[in-house]
Amino acid sequence: MQITFRWYGEKLDTIPLNFVKQIPGVKGIVWSLHDVPAGDYWEMDKINQVKICLSKAGFNNEVVESLNVHEDIKLGLPSRSRYIENYKNTLRNLGKAGVKVVCYNFMPVFDWTRTDLYKTLSDGSTALFYEKAKIDSLNPYEFLDNVSKQKGLLSMPGWEPERLSKIRELFKAYEGFTIENLFENAKYFLKEIIPVAEENDIKMAIHPDDPPWSIFGLPRLIISKENIQRYLNLVSSPSNGLTLCTGSLGSSSKNDIIDLIKTYHNKIFFAHIRNVKCFENGDFIESSHRSCDGSLDIVKIVCTFHKLGFKYYARPDHGRHIWNEESRPGLRPGYGLYDRALGIMYILGILDTLDKQNKNNQRCSLC
Repeated sequence: MQITFRWYGEKLDTIPLNFVKQIPGVKGIVWSLHDVPAGDYWEMDKINQVKICLSKAGFNNEVVESLNVHEDIKLGLPSRSRYIENYKNTLRNLGKAGVKVVCYNFMPVFDWTRTDLYKTLSDGSTALFYEKAKIDSLNPYEFLDNVSKQKGLLSMPGWEPERLSKIRELFKAYEGFTIENLFENAKYFLKEIIPVAEENDIKMAIHPDDPPWSIFGLPRLIISKENIQRYLNLVSSPSNGLTLCTGSLGSSSKNDIIDLIKTYHNKIFFAHIRNVKCFENGDFIESSHRSCDGSLDIVKIVCTFHKLGFKYYARPDHGRHIWNEESRPGLRPGYGLYDRALGIMYILGILDTLDKQNKNNQRCSLC
């Protein structure tokens, strides 16, 4: 397991790389060109600028997260051809730059959904929170009006101002759109881009829908074991794989994370490891990484990856905002420094224990 850290770039991230460098065990930075709109071509010069920046700081650039798929591709519009060509040419450039894994999603309209970006926990920290009753009671426009009043929203991937400005148009375009339509358009997309990924030694890792159920009547693809299998079967290729996000899939009690890891470990090219506390009424909140603080057994999750010889990339996912970090101007909700660093140390502590047991030929006592 290669530990990485998500970073938004020199101009967009409040966390300097020299701070990240002080977190033990971090070898690579998960990056993207966040200033390039979805569907546009990533120029080689811009890619190389990031590569040089990361290399100087002592990190590799092997994982890209958020090479976003244009909405016209998801909708299957005639204009998708232009955006798919841009996507393919971008993959070729990323391959030249040494990128090995691309994390993307196929979620209509919203990349993720939360009702509160800074919900206060009992210890005084804050975290991303999903309140089911509020989602069920609001239409998407009321929901956006409610959440947009909270600081930090428009700096998040999937909630860019240009996307939100067209929200009514997007919902109208998806009227009558079914999951079958979405699978059909995903298959078309994969048939176009997977051969290019193969040629450039890139693994495509689809991210689960967050949360893994329908929001505002929109169809969702990567929400269950059955749907994951169906998606991977759309195009059979060593480059067609999965980002296993424990928090996204784990917010539904219907998903058995351990079983998913065991079933798809050869297809998991990227792991997002985080914990969530789930409630019987359908609410959930993001907790610390510790197993006892959430509903997921992070110890067993890491142990299962380790036992199966997982060799790809992992990162701590969303963290709480602790030590008054939420007051920092420009902070992206869920993407502070401190709790993600604590999450890395928790994961590394589990891995160190497992490595020591293996070295001493001891039977694993964690999973």
